Amino acid sequence: MPWRYGFHATLKAPMRLAEGTSMQGLHAALCVLSRQLTPFDMPALEVGTLADFIVLQTAAPLDPAHPLHRLADTCVRDLDSFRDPATVADLQRLRSRGALDGRQSEQLACWGYPHVLDCWVFHCTLSDPVADDGERQVWLDLARTFFSPALERPWRCDALSLYVEPSAGAPMQLLRRYPFKG
Repeated sequence: MPWRYGFHATLKAPMRLAEGTSMQGLHAALCVLSRQLTPFDMPALEVGTLADFIVLQTAAPLDPAHPLHRLADTCVRDLDSFRDPATVADLQRLRSRGALDGRQSEQLACWGYPHVLDCWVFHCTLSDPVADDGERQVWLDLARTFFSPALERPWRCDALSLYVEPSAGAPMQLLRRYPFKG
């Protein structure tokens, strides 16, 4: 649902703050983390599909040693102390989205989200689900035409962003960007 989440790539899944933590503490942790990070070139990107969604994704599988993958892994691990543990309802909701393999189930139990670390795939969602193959192909072709000029030049990753949900179900809002200073 891009209308709700905006154009983004998730590095750390949405979370409630854990008891004993605060937005100020999360802000401080993001400041420390961003000071340690150095801007890097993004891998080649392309428009494709992920399940029934049209997405911007890496053109080739992303090596775990790539700075983008290491950044996502760092965010999952280093910011996890701010994550309130998933409730039974949260876990059921995530499991109901589709079959999880054994490793994804382990990630869900450990990190509160199945698509992290070695199960993470970079993508920016461009559409709501499009179940009809013919309709999905039309939108896929349009997205490829639209994004083609932007994908011909290199992209840089030079900051993290923190988004908040002002109220349940409301569109996410950018709270702050954290430029890399390393």
